[in-house]
Amino acid sequence: MLYPQSNPFRQFIDLSGFWDLRFDPEDQGQQSGWANGFIGGCPVAVPASWNDQFAEWRDYLGQTWYQTRFDLPWGWDAARQRIGLRFGSVNYLAEVWLNGTRLGEHEGGHLPFSFDLTPHVQPEHNMLVVRVEGELAPDRVPPGNVRPDSKHMFLDQRQNFPPTSFDFFPYCGLHRPVLLTATPPEAITDVTVVTELPGRVHVKVNLAGADAATARFSLGDITVQAETRVSGDAVETALDVPNATLWSPDSPHLYALTVELIRGGTVYDRYVLPIGIREIKIEGDALLINDQPIYLQGFGRHEDFPVTGRGYMPAVIIKDYALMKWVGANSFRTTHYPYSEQMMDLADRLGFLVIDETPAVGLFFAEEGLERRLQLCRQYINELVARDKNHPSVIMWSVANEPHSSVPAAKPFFRNLYDLCKSLDPTRPATLVSYMGIAEESFEFYDLMCLNRYYGWYTESGQLDAGCANLEAEIEAMYAKFKKPFILSEYGADTVPGHHAQPPDMFSEEYQADMLEQYSEVLRRKPYVVGEHVWNMCDFKTSQGVRRVGSLNLKGVFTRDRRPKLAAHRLRKIWSAKRP
Repeated sequence: MLYPQSNPFRQFIDLSGFWDLRFDPEDQGQQSGWANGFIGGCPVAVPASWNDQFAEWRDYLGQTWYQTRFDLPWGWDAARQRIGLRFGSVNYLAEVWLNGTRLGEHEGGHLPFSFDLTPHVQPEHNMLVVRVEGELAPDRVPPGNVRPDSKHMFLDQRQNFPPTSFDFFPYCGLHRPVLLTATPPEAITDVTVVTELPGRVHVKVNLAGADAATARFSLGDITVQAETRVSGDAVETALDVPNATLWSPDSPHLYALTVELIRGGTVYDRYVLPIGIREIKIEGDALLINDQPIYLQGFGRHEDFPVTGRGYMPAVIIKDYALMKWVGANSFRTTHYPYSEQMMDLADRLGFLVIDETPAVGLFFAEEGLERRLQLCRQYINELVARDKNHPSVIMWSVANEPHSSVPAAKPFFRNLYDLCKSLDPTRPATLVSYMGIAEESFEFYDLMCLNRYYGWYTESGQLDAGCANLEAEIEAMYAKFKKPFILSEYGADTVPGHHAQPPDMFSEEYQADMLEQYSEVLRRKPYVVGEHVWNMCDFKTSQGVRRVGSLNLKGVFTRDRRPKLAAHRLRKIWSAKRP
């Protein structure tokens, strides 16, 4: 899962740009040989969702074919290099062919996957074809097109279109960069870093064909270096950093860890990884970074923007970080799927704390399809930890958002995922984001509680005093039962930009601002509350439904095009004050 790099030993090129696209609603492409290349397509931008690029295909989620052509760059040679192809995110199901040879498939958006092209690639005139399909189905994760069933789900009888069981638009397409890579045939394949105070760095490097080689490790420009003889397919070492500068939100210091493979005195592969030395742990009611308590204040957020949908847009990432800095946020949760690797890189550089979440939103536990949903959740956890384990900004894993876990099957399901998380990464807390409150039995073993609540909105509508009283009572009851730190992981109110009212009423900018302020006051009275994340940072697109005017969730404190509402200014005032 290492992100490709360019240096004297490894290179990559980005295949982003204009590809050919052909929709296949009759599912004829396979029989008609489109895997070898097709004619009659139209230009499409990659990366981006297809839904907002073509008005007549906005709600189409079915079979769709992409293709592009490429030549190997000058100097690349499959006879002496390993040529690879890496997709950052394809939603939801991808099947890939090169020059008519099927490379494989991948299920699930938001996480990267790759193929070895070495046996199949040509110096010139390569045809790359990708079949993408994003249909909503109950046995997928996230599930969709699910019948309301009071035994297994908390759903009312309303219908939305497309028929999601989650509250964001089911964008489809090639959403992140597609990269062509070249590495040595004997190479570094993975690096795992674990740090501990006061300044120790444990490094494990996975290798392909590195027998009789030496691995050399160095850390930036400081005189910390180690050489280890390679035996087998992995090598490990530990580096002690004297007077280490620790990574923290106030001082997001990064060291450059360099790993080199050497044979006969000559370096033949190198990978440089930015790392931060820091420790995350829970002690009693506190969430600690470097043995200092931390209080999370920030947002849930969606990768969502007009025209590009969920496609990767560097300028929007920069804008969102600037807005979060301006408003005083120090953290966010990757709701409800892993964000782009570039977003995570900037969190490291800028000092943001991240709750890293899998795409398991809206899980339900009917027996039909349950084992498959569990397998997909396990796949996503494996892929997420493999991708993001080295980011100092990632302080915990979230295995799911708002599962319908009122049935007995939910608890062993989530115990399975918790155990997997801890086996892959025992250094970070693991959590589950719930709407069940005190009835969420899985909080018995998860490391801290995350709850989404909308008192004063979906219940006690228009009554903020009553809503806040209920919130306080519920938080106290949950803490009395589970005795664990608590994060209010979502709270907020839909707000029509420019609608004002005195006294404040629902959908007005004043009502939203007052709700966020009063909720925050409740939370900061509780010493075991370690964070608050407002839902949402920005308005975002949803399926069509009777509660979504303009097919938008309007709970953003910024509009979809990033203009502040009154609530953004109110939060800036609240979050600039020190927590007592």
